[in-house]
Order: sequence, then structure tokens, then C-alpha cells
Amino acid sequence: MKEIPIRDEHITLGQFLKLAGAINTGGEAKFYLADIPVIVNGEQDNRRGRKLRPGDVVTLQQIGEVKVITEA
Repeated sequence: MKEIPIRDEHITLGQFLKLAGAINTGGEAKFYLADIPVIVNGEQDNRRGRKLRPGDVVTLQQIGEVKVITEA
């Protein structure tokens, strides 16, 4: 499982997609989420503003499971 560290207490799903390498720019998030299913903690979610916190697991079609962790 890939891990993505974040500095703050949360990150939006749109920002997370960019960090995970699923999209190149933040502007692509809306279109990505409309076309490709994203699973957050076992449930499908397409809200780019969804707040992710350390411990959340996001499943992306091209990448697989990615866990949000606190930056060391």
C-alpha cells in the first residue's frame, strides 16, 4: 500500500489526487471524479472537497490503495 504524507490535519480529495499522481493539475479533479470511481474508506465518493485525514484509505483505479499519513 502506497502512503501519502500530509502536513496539516486534513487534505481535500482533489489535492490528494494530485499528490498521489492520479491527476496533473487540481483543475482535473472534477473531471477525474466524474469519470473514474474513487473509494474512500470502503465507500465510493466523488466530492473533490471531501476532507481526508491521517488513517484514511483511498482506492484509485490506476494506483490501488493509498493511505493518508501524517508527515514525519
